[in-house]
Amino acid sequence: MKRLRKSFTGLLVALMLTMQISNLVSAQDLTTAQENPEKRITILHVNDVHSRVEATAKSIGYAKISGIIKEVKKTNPNTLVLDAGDTLHGQTIANLQRGESIVDILNVIGLDAAATGNHDYNYGYKRLVELSKKANYPFLAANVYKDDGTRLFDPYIIKEMDGVKVAIFGLATPETLYKTHPKNVEGLTFTDPTEEAKKIVAELKDKSDVIIALTHLGLDQSSVDTSRKIAENVKGVDVIIDGHSHTMLEHGLVVGDTLIAQTGEYGENLGEVNIYLDKNNNITSKSAFLFSRSAADYYAWPDPAVDEIIAKVKASQDTVLSEVVGSTKVDLVGEREVVRVGESNLGHLITDAMLEESGADVALTNGGGIRASIPAGDITKGQVVTVLPFGNYIQTKSVTGADIKAALEHGVRSYPSSLGGFPHVAGVTFTLDASKPAGERVSDVKIKGNPLVPDKKYVLATNDFMAAGGDEYTMLMPQPVLNDYGSLDDVVIKYLQNHKEAASTYEPRMKIIGEKK
Repeated sequence: MKRLRKSFTGLLVALMLTMQISNLVSAQDLTTAQENPEKRITILHVNDVHSRVEATAKSIGYAKISGIIKEVKKTNPNTLVLDAGDTLHGQTIANLQRGESIVDILNVIGLDAAATGNHDYNYGYKRLVELSKKANYPFLAANVYKDDGTRLFDPYIIKEMDGVKVAIFGLATPETLYKTHPKNVEGLTFTDPTEEAKKIVAELKDKSDVIIALTHLGLDQSSVDTSRKIAENVKGVDVIIDGHSHTMLEHGLVVGDTLIAQTGEYGENLGEVNIYLDKNNNITSKSAFLFSRSAADYYAWPDPAVDEIIAKVKASQDTVLSEVVGSTKVDLVGEREVVRVGESNLGHLITDAMLEESGADVALTNGGGIRASIPAGDITKGQVVTVLPFGNYIQTKSVTGADIKAALEHGVRSYPSSLGGFPHVAGVTFTLDASKPAGERVSDVKIKGNPLVPDKKYVLATNDFMAAGGDEYTMLMPQPVLNDYGSLDDVVIKYLQNHKEAASTYEPRMKIIGEKK
């Protein structure tokens, strides 16, 4: 009887979930549809997937996303599929093929358009152009210009669905200039997204019934250019499909007359926006909904065509990536919520490797460059590449003690708030007083146990991204480069091979006192 009751309960839960997600339409949408039954445009969207192609306990995975898209299109053929950027880079399956494997997957899924995220430029903008030519969908970026004054990609497209003209235009974050390696975007200009949006909307208002901004701008308070700013200052944008800040908006965010939608990160949700129009193509209502990982299992089977692509790519990479290069007795922590607010044993391992490779006095890398954890046990090449996916290489620079202190102050300025530029270090220890204002928080700095001397020259090992001013470490830019070394992932692999068992404990290198006011 208990087993029967449990089975019945499971069926009831499944039925309730199915009813909840059927057509992914809320009760409000259904009421509106009954009052204005003429037309409905559906937008399915993702952002900041960072090449998480397979299903996990949290991520839906591209195969299931593709299956859901096909099911939704059966219900409403007037469905658009959009990607708001940071898609082509991040995991081994993408990086070893420089993004092409992801484009192949998205071609099968049937994407209609994509914005360009800052990390999509990580292979260099010329590679991004190459990938755009392999894609069956357009990359849109109205505010990205080449040095000859022409746009790198098309600014917008217009699609007609059920007699409704839907315009989609793209915007990229100007933060790309320092949130990818500057060499990757050398010769490009990222203009003010708000001003560019005003020009594009003025051009589109007489050509379309619905205007969608596909943006990689985000909602971070620390950002100057955000999707909220577009909504507040650009009249005529009906919907913003956004990315960059990894914000989960369960039912969207309404700012003025604009609905902003964003799904979170890593394919953990599939977003849906429904736009209802009357017979004259006037919008009567719009709403947003997130289709969760748990709901996905009840809605559609994975698309076998996508699974086939993933399997082929992984098989071709397995031999190289499965090689064991070391081991650890404890989990090496690289989770975003840890490495962007404090030090971790994995951050220490990486900077120790940098110090050993370069022979520098101090090693410094950014928490935002650490992208995954490594569980206790054997460590493979593939795991290291996943942790350090950006292909950054080590550079040494001649800096003063004052430069090092300025870099540390810059890195901890937002503590305890998350910051991609949070410093992970080796060869140096310091105290952070969280009660003091930014720029005055770092004290008791010691280099290899000796007090820092402000005007003394030191050799600093960092990654080439930061050396060129990435994450706004501008104090490092003018300093002379002494030498170039291998990529971070290769150097860490070499370190692990020389130290077969990664140290299980690390002494803290940053002492925190005081509470932030």
